[in-house]
Amino acid sequence: MTDVKAVPPNRAATPGFPGAGIKTGIVMMNLGGPATLEEVEPFLLELFADREIIQLPFQRWLGPFIARRRTPKVRGLYAAIGGGSPILRYTEAQGRGMVARLDRISPETAPHKFYVAFRYTRPGSNDALLAMRADGVKRAVAFTQYPQFSCSTTGSSLNELWRAASRTGLCDEFEWSVIDRWPVHPGFIDAMTETVRDGLSQFDLIDRDRTLILFSAHSLPLDVIDRGDSYPQEVGASVQRVIEQLGTQNPYLLAYQSDVGPVRWLGPSTEQVLRRLGARGQKHVLVVPIAFTSDHIETLSELDREYGEVAHQAGITQYKRAPALNDRPLFLDGLAHIVRDHLASGETHSTQYRTRCAGCTNPQCRNILNPASSGSKIARR
Repeated sequence: MTDVKAVPPNRAATPGFPGAGIKTGIVMMNLGGPATLEEVEPFLLELFADREIIQLPFQRWLGPFIARRRTPKVRGLYAAIGGGSPILRYTEAQGRGMVARLDRISPETAPHKFYVAFRYTRPGSNDALLAMRADGVKRAVAFTQYPQFSCSTTGSSLNELWRAASRTGLCDEFEWSVIDRWPVHPGFIDAMTETVRDGLSQFDLIDRDRTLILFSAHSLPLDVIDRGDSYPQEVGASVQRVIEQLGTQNPYLLAYQSDVGPVRWLGPSTEQVLRRLGARGQKHVLVVPIAFTSDHIETLSELDREYGEVAHQAGITQYKRAPALNDRPLFLDGLAHIVRDHLASGETHSTQYRTRCAGCTNPQCRNILNPASSGSKIARR
């Protein structure tokens, strides 16, 4: 086996098969999070400078101002959950479980190996691409870790991946296909439904049926939505499929969290919904992070701590959160089946991927670098 310490700098590219002979490289894309308290300010500076994520007036000056002003508070929040984000640890666990399953269920595309590409923390897109080249990968899959597509998340991560290929001189090194969304894939819905059932099991049986299920997704600036971003409809589709599969009569709502900065955001906000639920006498609430695939600051701090206190103040006597997907075996099964189905289809992207938002002004949007030809080269290698 290859010494995992000998393939820097992508720490998450090392589990699995030896470097030589990797047939399919899978790039797991996400925004990431600061692993240490020292990384909080650089992370926020990158985030508030990125106009693909959030557009601010006078962003060159206002972005750094907001980032530095928020750093002490955000650093304190990370300190309270253990000193940094666990998102890399969970992404690595998901990647290991996914490729182990893929090697069994898709032997014709094996061996597989995963590579993490975060936006604002290491490992980044450069790291993933260089690690794939070192491993001799030729067939690559860009796999968003956001189930629901948004230009601000999946779109910006893909744009950065293609820019990184240009920066590293690897534009012609790999043949690409893209898994750009999976909001209603059965593997995802099965795993999410299981977490909701686990969440409901925290309530006494007498209260379980009257517990309100509050799905919470990360919000987006309204100017992104107004351009025609598909995120709200895809989040809604995920919610509807989970509710249908759950098969209970629980009331449910959808809200949005994590809005920051002086711009309008997609609502209703999860915080305001909790306050209003308490005001009208709702006593039992299960919050479900429908757009997150692992624990991080939005679940461990915002949902658990901040909104838990909001719920208590509002008079909600039982406020619980459904477990995050993390390394749940059913979710690892789902990830593997998503990739297997994609590779077996021979498609380079979803049918919707090439449809740009009606108000899109970014010429880089919806591109794909050096697309694989119907997946045929996987079988011939």
